[in-house]
Amino acid sequence: MQVDVLNIEGKKVKSVELSAKIFEAPINIDLMHQAYVRQMANARLGLHDTKTRNEVAGGGRKPWRQKGTGRARQGSIRAAQWKGGGRIHTPHPHLYTQAMPRKMRHAALRSALSVKASENGIVVVDELKLSNAKTSVMAAVLSNLVGQESVLILIPEKAAFEDVIRSSWNLPDTKVMLANYLNIRDLLTFNKVVFPMASLDVVESFLG
Repeated sequence: MQVDVLNIEGKKVKSVELSAKIFEAPINIDLMHQAYVRQMANARLGLHDTKTRNEVAGGGRKPWRQKGTGRARQGSIRAAQWKGGGRIHTPHPHLYTQAMPRKMRHAALRSALSVKASENGIVVVDELKLSNAKTSVMAAVLSNLVGQESVLILIPEKAAFEDVIRSSWNLPDTKVMLANYLNIRDLLTFNKVVFPMASLDVVESFLG
């Protein structure tokens, strides 16, 4: 697949051939859904907790004697039927993690990238260098590249793109991340994906 390579002014400087294995892969919606659900489930902390009758404070003494009062027998005021008592069948900390083989995860990423490519959501730039590390400068560059669309910017490394990272912090619907951290959630969340030329090599190295 041939796509235009733009400069930061949004003008075409050349063309590049995208890998057919990555950007023209079979589109598997079910696989993308499974990968998305897995990622969202793995992000859950699972810290919700309630106290059982053994964990609630108090209630060490039997409230009244077993027989002769005319009332129902009770062993503790911290039993579940008492106000302030323990809880039954309520949440406790546990993991929500789901397993998914690496080959399936990578196939889901290739499928999502192929969807983006088919919808003209892939934007390739020759170099992403700013004259000043300012939000206004970055906003102007993104306006040239993607207009008002939400955008995911994939950078090959952090050291050489510090200006891009700092300049994008306050921009709405914009995210900068390392290309080797590419994930299904961000691919499906943002309308456009911006690739500096060096980032294409990173993505092809683990998905190609």
